Amino acid sequence: MSDIERVKCLIIGSGPAGYTAAIYAARADMHPVLYQGMQPGGQLTTTNEVENFPGYPQGITGPEMMLELQAQAERFQADIRTGFIDKVDFSGPVHKAWTEDGKEIHADTVIISTGASAKYLGLENEQRLLKAGGGVSACAVCDGFFYRGQETVIVGGGDSACEEAHYLSKLCSKVTMLIRRDEMRASKVMIKRVENTPNIEILYNTQTIDVVGEEGVEGVHVKNVVTGEEHTIPATGFFVAIGHKPNTDIFKDYINLDEVGYIKYEKPGTSKTNVPGVFVAGDAADKEYRQAITAAGTGCMAALDAERYLASLED
Repeated sequence: MSDIERVKCLIIGSGPAGYTAAIYAARADMHPVLYQGMQPGGQLTTTNEVENFPGYPQGITGPEMMLELQAQAERFQADIRTGFIDKVDFSGPVHKAWTEDGKEIHADTVIISTGASAKYLGLENEQRLLKAGGGVSACAVCDGFFYRGQETVIVGGGDSACEEAHYLSKLCSKVTMLIRRDEMRASKVMIKRVENTPNIEILYNTQTIDVVGEEGVEGVHVKNVVTGEEHTIPATGFFVAIGHKPNTDIFKDYINLDEVGYIKYEKPGTSKTNVPGVFVAGDAADKEYRQAITAAGTGCMAALDAERYLASLED
């Protein structure tokens, strides 16, 4: 039992949500311990330029922003650790968690900020250009501004893909939607919206073969699955809108999740989960907005809710 570490506040995951929670928790003398997870800094570390986060008039890269948020949390003595939590037990009054190397932690409160991972096609050039910040993105709201007046391609046939295509159509000269089947999964109202947008072209029965370009996206090589015909669509931006997977698998036996895996709020307007003392922030629960600023806001909420929970135990 002596090897067990006991903490007031354990934050699982980093990114804007986790780091903001750490800042607030540290300032409240909760001595938070934060494990950064598989992708320290979260999805934003794959974003080349961030121009819509308040306080950065000249913009900032995603990795730079995450380093600044981490440094700010550490300024208030938040304990930021590399590594990840791969097992939890929330069945009893003590919230238990284990790191990947087997270290056991008992926490009075837990803030889950594990985020969600965008799904990609897995193409070699897609992944290479994504890591290089070369024109591949899974968020039109985040990155569409950089393609003003340019031609872009978006893959996906659901409501989210239609929303993103419509958003891009306001910025780009042309948006080409690639649909693998002969119909979309989106709702009728969303399909009608993109069909009625003049600069959106919809290609059905179309499979993405590869993304073309060395330093950045120059085009998208596609194939018609019915005719077998192949051609390359000129584009400088390639957007993937085929969904996100919340990183919540280790919590499924204890925390209420929706059908996709997003954590359900126990009480709307708070960060509370169904387990007392366990809170959630960021994209692990947010399938609607998925923005850095909203993740940071819920990180603040989670830390405040955790502080109030601890105070209630002392009453």
